[in-house]
Amino acid sequence: MELFWEPLRQRVCAKCIDGDGKGNCRLPQGEACALEAFLPELVTIVSTVKADSYQKYVEALRASICTQCDHQVDGKCNKRETLECALDRYFPVVLDVIETVKDELQKDGTIETTKV
Repeated sequence: MELFWEPLRQRVCAKCIDGDGKGNCRLPQGEACALEAFLPELVTIVSTVKADSYQKYVEALRASICTQCDHQVDGKCNKRETLECALDRYFPVVLDVIETVKDELQKDGTIETTKV
């Protein structure tokens, strides 16, 4: 997962509103970054969803990750509704980074087209 985390950290963490502008996280003690916590699931979503619309990826995010999240209750998420959810806020960038890394790994022969 480090192959995906480092480029994601470089693109997102430096601009994240929960960071210090230099890539260092300032989340409160005991609170984990959702991007890091759910990275394997994010990679799986991007690798398995073959869609021509962003909405299909969002639906997969809601079905596979949001349902596991402690902040979602009865299908509603206060963090998402108040724009505090890093997954929701940075999902377009996450999609782009994971797709780019996957493409590079496939070109290098590091991974097969069907595997991540």
